[in-house]
Amino acid sequence: MANPKILIPFIQRWEGGFANDPLDKGGATMAGITIATYRTWCAKNGKAVPETDDLRNITQPQWDDIFTTMYWNRWKASDIHSQSIANILVDWLWTSGSYGITIPQRLVRVASDGVVGPITLNAINTQNAKELFSSIRTARLQYINDICTRTPSNEKFRRGWLNRLNDILYHETNTDHPGNYFRSL
Repeated sequence: MANPKILIPFIQRWEGGFANDPLDKGGATMAGITIATYRTWCAKNGKAVPETDDLRNITQPQWDDIFTTMYWNRWKASDIHSQSIANILVDWLWTSGSYGITIPQRLVRVASDGVVGPITLNAINTQNAKELFSSIRTARLQYINDICTRTPSNEKFRRGWLNRLNDILYHETNTDHPGNYFRSL
């Protein structure tokens, strides 16, 4: 079964500090957490609606909980047999929202509803992991190309998106060493 502790250093390596690029549809972002995601998390946890300055001061425990509850658990990634598959799926959800679920659901021919349940997990876990990883990677490349074609201002982000995707590796067996799954670790 997949382990979130393998993916966390990868995501943290790719996510910097605070950013608020007007061309980035995510808006204000701190360590990869968008203001919209932070507001959703705060609402679910009974906290006041945060402002951008609150996002700037997000704590590591908050970041960890957001990663776990809103990304890892949304993919039910602990129930995915292949760490490599969990990595590429959760990272896609992290970078692209619900498309990181609905597009892979189409790939494994289940209802593309954005909800991961037993049918989606079974379809993921019964595929040949190496072939599925390749299919997900190809679909994510196409997704990036489509975004840049639809919104040419996103072209400035393409290289970084591709570098990030190319940093994710397929590894045949599950290990506890992040270096087996990512070029940069």
